[in-house]
Amino acid sequence: MTDTIFAPATAPGRAAVAVVRLSGPGSGDALKTLAGKLPQPRLASLRRLKAADGRLIDQALVLWFPSPASYTGEDSAEFHVHGGAAVVAGLLEALAGLGLRLAEPGEFTRRAFENGKLDLAQAEGVADLIDAETEAQRRQALDQLDGALGRAQSGWRDQLIEALAMFEAAVDFPDEEVPADVADRARPALDLLIAELEAAIEGAERGERVREGFRIALVGAPNAGKSTLLNALARREAAIVTAIPGTTRDVIEVPLRLGGYKVLLADTAGQRDTADEVEAEGVRRAQAWSASADLRVWVVDGAGETPAPPPPGLKAGDFCLISKADLPPGAETGRAQVEARALELELHRLSARETEGLAALEQVLTDRVVSELAGSEPPAATRLRHAALLSEALERLKRARAHDEDLELAAEDVRLAGRALDRITGRIGAEDVLDRVFSSFCIGK
Repeated sequence: MTDTIFAPATAPGRAAVAVVRLSGPGSGDALKTLAGKLPQPRLASLRRLKAADGRLIDQALVLWFPSPASYTGEDSAEFHVHGGAAVVAGLLEALAGLGLRLAEPGEFTRRAFENGKLDLAQAEGVADLIDAETEAQRRQALDQLDGALGRAQSGWRDQLIEALAMFEAAVDFPDEEVPADVADRARPALDLLIAELEAAIEGAERGERVREGFRIALVGAPNAGKSTLLNALARREAAIVTAIPGTTRDVIEVPLRLGGYKVLLADTAGQRDTADEVEAEGVRRAQAWSASADLRVWVVDGAGETPAPPPPGLKAGDFCLISKADLPPGAETGRAQVEARALELELHRLSARETEGLAALEQVLTDRVVSELAGSEPPAATRLRHAALLSEALERLKRARAHDEDLELAAEDVRLAGRALDRITGRIGAEDVLDRVFSSFCIGK
């Protein structure tokens, strides 16, 4: 890379301090032009910044990071200026006037990856750390940034190389003094690796839910109390509540934090047959969101006298919540209890008007989220991309294990499994994959 890039590393807007960073071969010259001379490496120095025409920009701290001891592995510099918009704009204008280029989203981290400072999984950890909203997301992102997935991948790769060596020895040197059972010796290693990849795929699914949020859908008939419950848990009026059936037409999502994890709670349209085209679309969306949720809470009007069938898509372990528990029970309560037992649902009662009942429900939901997402340690794989490549490698290894006679095909499947694992950390990979990963970063990172 021959060009030098720059970008603000802090969010726009009024602040005490703003940071502007540079990376590339022209960083040192730009720093000398604006600050007078280079400071000692990695030592903050107070300087008066002047544009090329001598105009004073600001009095600021500057830092110099010569290659390769920098985040990107290139010559890099930072300006810590006052956070006023005019100050930052003046500095950016001066840098552009020196022929430097404004960085694209994620370009600093991409250069770190391409210069061997980070593998691809660690780079994704950087993005996750920036986006972290909860303690669990922070811990998971830090673990990935620390190279947990890269270390696991390296171990899997070593096992694959050992198994491949045994297969190729049996194929390439059939008449030499090679033990007759050399290929058989590779099969226990494949069995162990298959088990490890299956566990990693399961962990990736958990890691994705930690990143994106545990999804809870409130489902049920119109006027069952879903919107009232959503507002009570959100502690704000996120959904409109009226006595008119079908008020909720679209999926209303509210982010919560339960047990240190991100949760997406969704109020959905009351599920019933309707000739109203708009309401029918709301029902369709409700069913689609519910189908992809991690937990469905069937909200039943405990005082209702018109029993309604359970909504489609309920699974064993979902909740049946009898609302309006402060009122005398109606016919819906008895019908729901029978259906809940038949579907193996957890049965709970609640009055959204009672603080103690709401706190108890929050605790029940928290316990479910924690039991689903917590583990002894953060998972190594955390993204759908990781899970897809692990699944590809797993399928190849199972095929290799099934080739009892054709050792050449077994060796090829093991080799292809290794290529899939290498793409996780970016040892090999298509350019469009890299573009997709780094385009999700913010500018300046």
